[in-house]
Order: sequence, then C-alpha cells, then structure tokens
Amino acid sequence: MGKVLGIVCEYNPFHNGHLYHLEQAKKVTGSNYSVAILSGNFTQRGSSAIVDKWSRTEMALKSGVDLVIELPVLYATSSAENFADGAIRILDSLKVVDYVAFGSENSNIDILDDIAKVLHEEPKLYKSILANELKKGVSFPKARESAIISYFSNDQKYTNILSSPNNILGIEYIKALKKYKSVIKPISIPRFEAGHNDITYSGNIASATAIRNIIKNGSFNVLKRLLPQASYEILLDNIKQGHVIPDLSVFEHQIIYNLRKMSESEIADLPDIAEGLEFSIKKSSNSCNNISDFLNTIKSKRYTTTRIQRILLYSLLGITKKDMALSKKVNPYVRVLGLNSRGKFLISEIAKANPKLEIITSVKRFLDNSSNKNLKLLLDKDIFATNVYTIGYTFDSCSNLDFTKKIITI
Repeated sequence: MGKVLGIVCEYNPFHNGHLYHLEQAKKVTGSNYSVAILSGNFTQRGSSAIVDKWSRTEMALKSGVDLVIELPVLYATSSAENFADGAIRILDSLKVVDYVAFGSENSNIDILDDIAKVLHEEPKLYKSILANELKKGVSFPKARESAIISYFSNDQKYTNILSSPNNILGIEYIKALKKYKSVIKPISIPRFEAGHNDITYSGNIASATAIRNIIKNGSFNVLKRLLPQASYEILLDNIKQGHVIPDLSVFEHQIIYNLRKMSESEIADLPDIAEGLEFSIKKSSNSCNNISDFLNTIKSKRYTTTRIQRILLYSLLGITKKDMALSKKVNPYVRVLGLNSRGKFLISEIAKANPKLEIITSVKRFLDNSSNKNLKLLLDKDIFATNVYTIGYTFDSCSNLDFTKKIITI
C-alpha cells in the first residue's frame, strides 16, 4: 500500500508553514498516505483553538492530509509529555504508520534522539543533577534543560535545544516511540522562517500565534497571503458566522466563577497543581475578574504561564488529576474527524491490521454499544469540551455538536 506518514498537529489554523511542513515531510519520506492526529477544540498551551475541530479538519484535508483523527482533550490539553504520549500511542495503534514527522528548531535528529534517550532511561547521574536543579526553585522545564546540558558535560550542541517548544515536542515524540518500542521512524523537518511563537511575519509565512493575533485585531485583509486558499475561505466563513474563539479570555468569567465556587481542596485536585499552588490560585480568583490580571498575580519563576493557563482550562472543563491519571493508563480510541477517498482506504487497512482497535465514526453508536467505561469517560470529556467551546460563539451557540456534526468528507 506504500508508505504512511503520521503528523501530530493543532493546525490552529492551518497556514502556509504547515503546508510547507506537510509537503516536505511527504517528499523526504516518500509517503503515499498521510494521517494527522489533530487536537480538538482546546490546545496544549492551555487555550482555545481559533476555530472548531471540524473546520480545522476540513483545512487539513483540502491541503493534502488524507485522514484526520482527533487527539482526545485529556491529551490535547496536557503537558508536552502526555500530549506526545497520547498522540504516539494512537499512531502506533494504527499499525500502518511508517513515519512521524514534526517541525523543529533543530533538525538534527541524532541530537534530539540523544536527549530523548536520557529522558526515557533516566540514568542516575541525570536524576541527581535534575534534583539539584529543582532545589534552586526554578520551573521544571528550566531545571530539566539545565540538567540535560550538565549531563552532556556542557557540550554546546545540546545548548538551547530544550528552550525551543518544537524541539521539546519532537523529543517527547521520540521518547514515546522508545517507550512503546514502536517501529515508526521519527523525521524532523526544520521550521521555515517563522518561529513557533513569533508575532511578526514576513512574505507569506507567519506562525499560528501571529495569525491568531491578526484575527484578534481584525486585520483580515492580511490573512489571504498567509494561508492556503481553502484555509482562508474556511476561516473567513467562521469569522462571518461568529464562530471564532481568539483565546481563553473568552471564557474568563466562567473560569473565575468556577474557581471562586471551588474549595481549595477541589482546586488542589486539578492537574498540574502542586506545592500549595491551590492557595495562590484561590486567593487570586477572589481578587481578579479577568485572566490577564490573574496570570500576572500567579506567574513566577517556578510556574510557567502555560502551566497556569492549563490549570485554568482544567477548571473550565472539569478535568481532575484522576482523569489525567486515567489518560496515562488507557490506550486511546481512534475517532475519525474527516477523510478523503485515500483516507477511506487507510481506514480499511487499519481495521485489517488491528481488528480489535476501537474506531469511532459515530459518537452515539460508540456510547450505545461500547462496554469500555474508561474510553467512554475519555469521550465524555471531549463532548463536554465541545459544549463549553461553543459557549464562546457570538451566534448559534448550540451544544452536542459531537453527535450532530458528520465526518468531514472530501
């Protein structure tokens, strides 16, 4: 059947840089088919997707992806480690994927593999260095970066690798491949021009962050040159319908309300809460009524803004430590969001390769027929996340779209 390329993505929204990455990955790997594992309506940095998962699925399919599978919300909104772990488990469970390609600031796969090996095996020397770094009161990501550099005897080629977000995700993908002894081969594609969080742009390339800022500021005339035609039209249609969610601030009153209602022990039960952080969060929720002020009162050298935003998102979506622990124990289902004719062929090949795999093409049918309580809980979280997401719509804020929206077919 030829080679199959896997991509883990948010496509928030799908822009020219994503198109370049997809086309380069196909070219480098010689792949005949492509599968995207797409985050749903909320993202790993602890915010909302700019448009819903079906719109972004359509963008991907019209730009060359053959099959789009949803990354359940418990993984999509998690730390880089669990985000990557869930995505790789889905790709590996398909039993047809040959490569996983990711964009990174450093395209030297050997360097990324060296670091992934240390993080996977956790040798005693590394663990000892990491413990000492954490004692300095810095955030875990900063402590881990320092520990890795020190472990490799300050070799310059390992410097700044773990300070770049796409390198971090790439390393986590490789680590997960090692963990599950997967035959999938990792491929790194250098990022083209725009960095992950760049807010400026040049020519026809801009980061998703810059594009979201452009949309938030209403500069829609610029978008046409930064997005493939199909993405531009889909995005414009969502803007006209009032179905654009710029960021988490859209839900700030619901979040503050939830936190004020919650007890400190309930806040402590949110993922990523540790070391008495619940007390600071409770105090800030009682004195702030917007997310910007809230983040300014909480953030410190120990807690990154992204981590705090994820905690706010967990409070909005009702995600607990128990839920997150479950996500690390179960093998995720495969929920199809969209496909083309080549994707239909892929689905049939996946079903042959792994007959026991849970493939969801109808949410209602799955909930009615499945006896797997753990997978039902994962799916319930996705359904609720969509119901919360549509509250942010300017018009037509209807719920239960996971039951009424059909698979996107191109």
